[in-house]
Amino acid sequence: MTTLLIQTQSVPLTVNFPALKSISVEQFYEFCLANRDLRIERTASGEVIIMPPAFSDTGNRNMKIAQQVANWAEQDGTGEVFDSSAGFTLPNGAIRSPDGSWIKLERWDALSEEQKASFAPICPDFVIELRSQSDTLSGLRKKMQEYIDNGTLLGLLIDRKNRNVYIYRPNQEPEILENPETVSGEPVLPGFVLRMAKIW
Repeated sequence: MTTLLIQTQSVPLTVNFPALKSISVEQFYEFCLANRDLRIERTASGEVIIMPPAFSDTGNRNMKIAQQVANWAEQDGTGEVFDSSAGFTLPNGAIRSPDGSWIKLERWDALSEEQKASFAPICPDFVIELRSQSDTLSGLRKKMQEYIDNGTLLGLLIDRKNRNVYIYRPNQEPEILENPETVSGEPVLPGFVLRMAKIW
């Protein structure tokens, strides 16, 4: 049975589709095309998650994060940067849309044009998630670990509520920075420094 989880500010609402054992990638793609105004992800087990639009202040801070990453990526020139509307098919079958991400150019260029025009079958090298009011910290931490388990080399989880940044790297426990002024992207993003003043 396919389960549809509708994320609300407090608790996900669950809708079950008994006729569908598990929604396939192709069915998910069609569902997204038919519901372009929704923010949608798919878990590795086939659950579909519909997330509410970001609140205005979260969208503003997401833009400030994306701007910093994009400015660095343009100067660096070794990869492509993506905003929160981009979905990627991870090796475990999940389709995720991080708030910001970056992929090495040689990995991105190895994909076909058809793959790039869909939910590209690639896990970003770098991901960043900003906790919104509707996000649980435990849920985001699981999502960050999923990225790492599927090939992400560096992940940043920003918890504005508690002014903490969780840094995820393969084969390491997450590092927690308390109220940092800056966060370094080294060595995955050489020279990148995320300035937190306008994000808090």
